Amino acid sequence: QVQLRESGGDSIGPGGSLRLDCRTNGFSFSDYDMSWYRQAPGKERELVATISSSGERTTYADAVKRRFVIRRDNAKNTAILFMNSLKVDDTAVYFCNAQRGRSVFWGQGTQVTVGS
Repeated sequence: QVQLRESGGDSIGPGGSLRLDCRTNGFSFSDYDMSWYRQAPGKERELVATISSSGERTTYADAVKRRFVIRRDNAKNTAILFMNSLKVDDTAVYFCNAQRGRSVFWGQGTQVTVGS
């Protein structure tokens, strides 16, 4: 059974940092590109960051460049999102995504709330 379990979401003040983990099982993790998406209230889900299956390539949304870092640990079947200098606009549910061609898996999401 395929499982993607996000963790690490929290409520934090502006300027703070969080680490989100996506622990997976049930599929060949090292063959899949991994991404983090987010969805704020009343808005569409948006892509935040992607890391290639090998970990050699990463891409980021303009809104998070130079603040967020995506990594993966293929030995632990885990994708990680380091979030720094958090802003109120980063408030959203963050979802983990695995994709290989037409094969796509999603996690249930973890809430990140940034506010004073």
